[in-house]
Amino acid sequence: MGTNIMTTRYTPTAMVLHWLMALLLTGTFVLGLYMSDLKLSPTKLQLYSYHKWIGITLLALAVFRVLWRLTHRPPAIVLPRWQQRASSSVHGMLYVLFIAIPLTGWLMSSAKGFQTVLFGVLPLPDLVGKDKSLGVLFTSVHENLNYLLLVLVLLHVAAALKHQLIDRDGLMARMLPGGIAK
Repeated sequence: MGTNIMTTRYTPTAMVLHWLMALLLTGTFVLGLYMSDLKLSPTKLQLYSYHKWIGITLLALAVFRVLWRLTHRPPAIVLPRWQQRASSSVHGMLYVLFIAIPLTGWLMSSAKGFQTVLFGVLPLPDLVGKDKSLGVLFTSVHENLNYLLLVLVLLHVAAALKHQLIDRDGLMARMLPGGIAK
């Protein structure tokens, strides 16, 4: 059995943001895959609206999460240097993608001439004018960034499971309510 490397835990706010974003990211990713292959219909248009609403919500949560992270240091941890660097790199890329993916989706919608209307009542400004070639570009960027996010999330989950199941070092308890991963 490994030693316990955990000395403190994340704040309740950080935990809520982490798990809420994980849930919404999973839902909107699956929804995006599902809806993209549907034939044009009222159902497809409604699903696109839901996808946009979740995306804009995630963008707002990501901005709040970055601000929270900048004002609240994560709990101290003792790891080998390569693991600290890998963790910092993956987390940094995740934060960039949390902002970039919703923005590219919003840019894509704007360029394709489809205004984003949050929750069906709050029209958001188009970020660019209607431009078919920009729409194609932002579609590609949005999709590719999502696949990069998927890879990084899987890497993040694999690392957390390695710490929990192999190292048995208590790392996961830092982000779980009540520290239930012990």
